Amino acid sequence: MSTDAVSTRALIIGSGFSGLGMGIALKKQGVDFLILEKADEIGGTWRDNTYPGCACDIPSHMYSFSFEPKADWTHMWSFQPEIFDYLKGVADKHGLRRHIRFGAHVDRAHWDEAESRWHVFDATGQEYVAQFLISGAGGLHIPSIPEIPGRDQFGGVAFHSAQWNHEVDIRGKRVAVIGTGASAIQIVPAIVDDVAELQLYQRTPAWVMPRPNNAFPQWMRTVFTRVPGVRALLRAGIYWIHEGVGFAMTQQPRLLKIGELMGKWNINRSIKDPELRRKLTPDYRAGCKRILNSDTYYRGIANPKTTVVTERIERMTPGGFVTADGAEHPVDVVIWATGFHVTDSYTYVDIKGADGEDLVDRWNAEGMAAHRGITVAGMPNLFFLLGPNTALGHNSVVFMIESQIRYVAQAIAAVDQAGAAALAPTRRAQDEYNADLQRHLAGTVFSTGGCHSWYMDAHGVNRTLWSGMTWQYWLATRSFKPSEYSFIRQRESVRS
Repeated sequence: MSTDAVSTRALIIGSGFSGLGMGIALKKQGVDFLILEKADEIGGTWRDNTYPGCACDIPSHMYSFSFEPKADWTHMWSFQPEIFDYLKGVADKHGLRRHIRFGAHVDRAHWDEAESRWHVFDATGQEYVAQFLISGAGGLHIPSIPEIPGRDQFGGVAFHSAQWNHEVDIRGKRVAVIGTGASAIQIVPAIVDDVAELQLYQRTPAWVMPRPNNAFPQWMRTVFTRVPGVRALLRAGIYWIHEGVGFAMTQQPRLLKIGELMGKWNINRSIKDPELRRKLTPDYRAGCKRILNSDTYYRGIANPKTTVVTERIERMTPGGFVTADGAEHPVDVVIWATGFHVTDSYTYVDIKGADGEDLVDRWNAEGMAAHRGITVAGMPNLFFLLGPNTALGHNSVVFMIESQIRYVAQAIAAVDQAGAAALAPTRRAQDEYNADLQRHLAGTVFSTGGCHSWYMDAHGVNRTLWSGMTWQYWLATRSFKPSEYSFIRQRESVRS
């Protein structure tokens, strides 16, 4: 350890919902901690994504910490600025900023067996030493931009939706939006009135369900604030409605035909051209890819300024795109609404555990896997929040994050109670857990719905989503089970 290394008991990477929630839990537990944040402000996804129309697709009374309810959300599905403000308020209320190192972009970490400590380095070379290392980085923070021939020759302006360039004036410009996922369906209706021409490049259409998002009237927000139990009742109602969708996705995919009828109605009410309707109608089961919600997306497409391009992009030129049919598409501004590196996000941090084993090499060879999505055999005192197979296609990930935070806090307490230096799950426990998880995933709509989604890794295995409903995950992580772990004394090698 160098003389200028910073020491702490627990090191948390990231300051979004995961990192902030974990910090609050450790503070309550009396565990010294430090949060490393690559940016100059907290917020994660809700700091980075500032594109026009950016909002959450889970109702805010559910997409928020259960221990920090907010009664006066302005909309059922809140927009980015309000969620960002909520997170900043949580950080300030709990005094977390003094525990945060901003501008600390973690790029490598290794476990020192002699010290039973993690040595973590940021991009500047600053070293941090901690007994426990907790990743709250999540999977939606590394923008994915397709490698298209000639991309570097484009003479206009191009940027990813998560890196919106607010200095660019798109008014009166020819704008191309690449992708038709969760970001694009919000961007298209938000910008179509301002641009001269909007080209929407679609590889696969999404199922988009109708969803009005009117503001809560003031009287309703007052009731949520002043009448005990009403807000909690709304949260419970939202939760169980979404769990019903989760039941269909994971247990009875045929029930999703009901949603498909709603999706088709949503198309038909706004799109009159039969050929355009055909282009926009998915040929796979709803839920196979993430189900989206919007009352305005198809109206944006129906705007005479909008052209939907389904031909594959062949190459870029200084003036725009050339598609596989040979057509040239002149554009001034390109918006990459192409999502994030999810199933390979782990490759961006070099992590070496017991005996110097490289986690990236292991996951490249075996696939990304963790015990209960949180801990990894052979990687002592390493924890992931929103780790492998803990994301959702139907409900609030904040619920999952809270389950994981509780589990990590229990694991740290278990180390102390055992008088140990560290713990790691046994390889047997981890393998049995993941074999069971993959068996359940095989019958879900994510595997049987007839699509290829970002849920799958390069080998076609779902390494992203939880296999059941969120209450099942809550049960699975409610109590830490020491029998699933090896406890490590100082200088003792890890057994897995």
